[in-house]
Amino acid sequence: MPIIINGKKYYKTNEACKKAGISRATFFRWLKTTAFQDVAHKDRRGWRLFTNEDIERLKTEANRLSVSPHQQTFNFNKKKR
Repeated sequence: MPIIINGKKYYKTNEACKKAGISRATFFRWLKTTAFQDVAHKDRRGWRLFTNEDIERLKTEANRLSVSPHQQTFNFNKKKR
């Protein structure tokens, strides 16, 4: 359930990860590897608060494709003889 502060909706980490379709572990790994810049808002306990824009950034990162080195060298169009 979102938290309303000054008329703006904020989501806790669990809710934001669920809406973005990622696990909390993935989110925290992204923070450590700087794949995702941390959110700007936190509550008085220091817990992260996510805006809808933050959740969209998470979704964008989650849907970004990367090709592993192994996949780059494999030729899918090669015909078998």
